[in-house]
Amino acid sequence: MAETEIDIWAAVNAISDVVQNRPRALREFDQIYMKAGDMVLQSQFVARWADGKRLAFIGDGDAIGLCVAYLRRLEILGYGPSHVAVFDFDERICNSIRRFAESEGLATVESVLYNCLDPFPQLAEFDFFYTNPPWGKSNAGASVRIFMQRGMEAAGFAGEGIVVLADDPELDWSRAILANVQGFSLQSGYYVQQMAPRLHHYHLDDNPRLQSCNLVLRSVSNERRRDSSTRVSDPESLVNFYGEDQPARVQCIRERRTIGYGRANPDEYTLEEFIP
Repeated sequence: MAETEIDIWAAVNAISDVVQNRPRALREFDQIYMKAGDMVLQSQFVARWADGKRLAFIGDGDAIGLCVAYLRRLEILGYGPSHVAVFDFDERICNSIRRFAESEGLATVESVLYNCLDPFPQLAEFDFFYTNPPWGKSNAGASVRIFMQRGMEAAGFAGEGIVVLADDPELDWSRAILANVQGFSLQSGYYVQQMAPRLHHYHLDDNPRLQSCNLVLRSVSNERRRDSSTRVSDPESLVNFYGEDQPARVQCIRERRTIGYGRANPDEYTLEEFIP
């Protein structure tokens, strides 16, 4: 999948607009944001890969969905998905997407408050899916498989998907989950069409060198299915869902009223005035 050259200066500035808009990451829910330079390359990759497609994001704290739509509207990219829908259980993320899309005229972007443990609400309505899920270090990849399942349901078990996964050949758990995910893909009617290793870096305080890969999946069959979708209730799948001792116990994250993203919260500072 060859990439064409783009105006990197303009692309980085556009990505910074998106980064300024998104809420702060909640580490207890395994929200870890990709670094801005890698977001530019990832957005270009995803935009070309999903050109003209209806693309479902199963979670999108990084805001790659906004990036691909915004870069196209600014004509920094000449391609991209025809429609982007982000399904996320964090109302802060959903609302930030709506606000940005409305302010920048991104009519092709929508967000839906949704927990991946619930049945998927829009079965087989999309062509492709994308997910950067909790990486499953503490649950043998169970969290990854649940996010993938919802993406496959969104695409009707047809088309293609991208799964972003931890990728470090020195870590046993990373190699095991990559293997487990490929096995789950085959069981679900997908095969690995492409793997782009060690592409992305993250704002991750406890392991800043940990990188992730793009695992590009393609369905074996082109026949779109509208299978039933059921709630995940298996206790073994829910324990350590977001990391060690971080079970899936929250239906959704609600947004409190804020002064606006990108602005300092008054609780963060005090003012000392001049003494005459």
